Amino acid sequence: MNVPPDLEARMDEAITHYPVSKRSAVLPLLHLVQEHFRYISDEAVEWVAKKLDLEPIKVLEVVTFYPGFRQTAPGRYHIRVCRTLSCAMAGSYELMDSICKTAKIDRSHTDHHHPIAVSEDGKYSVEFAECLACCGFGPVLMVDDDFYEKVDPAKVGDVLAKYQ
Repeated sequence: MNVPPDLEARMDEAITHYPVSKRSAVLPLLHLVQEHFRYISDEAVEWVAKKLDLEPIKVLEVVTFYPGFRQTAPGRYHIRVCRTLSCAMAGSYELMDSICKTAKIDRSHTDHHHPIAVSEDGKYSVEFAECLACCGFGPVLMVDDDFYEKVDPAKVGDVLAKYQ
């Protein structure tokens, strides 16, 4: 894995916050890897494990436990749709269907272990998220780090048009 020097420097700095056990730095390092590469590859798991003097399985356990870590490459623009109760009642499942139709994404192959579906052109990817912390304004979605509340499924095209 080709880790740029500035990223490795950020990782080295993060590790200094955990003087008792480097193992505690797994989460911060994985966040840095995903921020830079957009997902956590098998090669990244091995690299982080080596960096922290851990067995790779110890890093993989963290990656597979937290749903915020992606193990497959997302599209250029990654969309997360809240599906918890208040958003579901406000129409998040209809919103997901509208996003998939508009962005030409087939979600039929998604499951717990592979929650992300990517459009054929690689432009968009989508997944359900557990609570985006805006329960009174559902349905809500995020495109990368941009937050949208009270999204009308009929107006998904307007949201996606911002990401060309």
